[in-house]
Amino acid sequence: MYGAVTDGGNHIAALDLSKIAERNLRKQVDYQTSHPVGTIIVDPYTRYLYLVQPGGKAMRYSVGVGRAGLTFSGEAQVAYKAQWPRWTPTQNMIKRNPDHYAKYANGLEGGIRNPLGARALYLYRDGKDTLYRIHGTNEPWSIGKAASSGCIRLFNQDILDLHKRVSSGSRVVVLSKTQSAQGES
Repeated sequence: MYGAVTDGGNHIAALDLSKIAERNLRKQVDYQTSHPVGTIIVDPYTRYLYLVQPGGKAMRYSVGVGRAGLTFSGEAQVAYKAQWPRWTPTQNMIKRNPDHYAKYANGLEGGIRNPLGARALYLYRDGKDTLYRIHGTNEPWSIGKAASSGCIRLFNQDILDLHKRVSSGSRVVVLSKTQSAQGES
């Protein structure tokens, strides 16, 4: 499940499972929700993403979320999906940390060094790009933490799995603190 993968000419290293808490491993779980099958539910407080499946089940993925004040909230749709996506930092990212991000102002081609990792799901609300993504990462140690600039990141092996399971148009719901930890049993 977390072994080495070659994909699109890029080599994704195996994850060292001795350094990953068991709670951060992908797992099918019992999950009760009124949301339809195929909905992506993100619980930023437990640091989990759930893909609702039939029969009261969900596939659970551990995620890294945005640092305080940088998180996405509410609902969106997956407008489109990309393999080895190009990344460009937002203007806010460049303003917050110009020494790090300014050199990438014109973008960075997809590849193993790209912060979006192997796949990205582009989140839109009311037909407009939110600039938030669900994506892989080249920083696997950040999974399970509030460490990103706002996006929802997964291990590259997990975004490969999620990317195969969802389609453009899928609904994404990011839970509030009062909704947190209510679906999984």
